[in-house]
Amino acid sequence: MRLLLPLFWFLSSAQFLKERGDCRSAAGLGPYLVGSLVWGIGLSLGGPTGYAINPARDLGPRIAHAILPIAGKGGSDWGYAPIPVIGPLLGGIVAGLLLRVLAIS
Repeated sequence: MRLLLPLFWFLSSAQFLKERGDCRSAAGLGPYLVGSLVWGIGLSLGGPTGYAINPARDLGPRIAHAILPIAGKGGSDWGYAPIPVIGPLLGGIVAGLLLRVLAIS
C-alpha cells in the first residue's frame, strides 16, 4: 500500500499535467486535478494507512513521540518507521521508471 499509492499518484499526476498537442488541460486545471486525486486517495484508502503518499504523516509524530517526555507512553515502534519513508520513495522511483520505459510523458 505504501508503495502502490504513490506510484498511482505520480503516474496519474504525470497524465494530468502532461501537455501533448491539442490534448492539454485548461490553464490552471492541472493543480486542481492533482489535488482532487490526493483527496480521492485519502478518502478511499486513507483509513488503513493514513495518507500513505506522505512520509511526514508518520515520521514527524513518531519522532515527537520519542523525544517528548510523556508519562506512561509506550514505545515509538521504530521497527516500522522505515516503511512509511522507503515505500513512497520506491513508489516514486518505480513510477518514474515506468514513465521512462513506457514513454508516457
